[in-house]
Amino acid sequence: MGKVHSSEELMKYIDDMNSENSVVQFSIPGKGKFTLVLQEEDERSIEADIKKHPHLKRMIKESEEQYKKGLGISTSDLLKSLSEKDFR
Repeated sequence: MGKVHSSEELMKYIDDMNSENSVVQFSIPGKGKFTLVLQEEDERSIEADIKKHPHLKRMIKESEEQYKKGLGISTSDLLKSLSEKDFR
């Protein structure tokens, strides 16, 4: 387990990570011990999901059409419309 004394050292640990070297343990003096796990992002995740579940393609297309017609709202607008009482 290595000790990290600067953000540059931490970035070196992260930069050296890959699918074969996906877990690194280190300590930061005054903070404690850390375990960093690389979970690679699947760049084609939506495409892969559509291949697994063909109905998703239709659902996504319908959603896009409705949004273009003004029948939807953005995530930001949805969040703005919620209040504490909605979660009781």
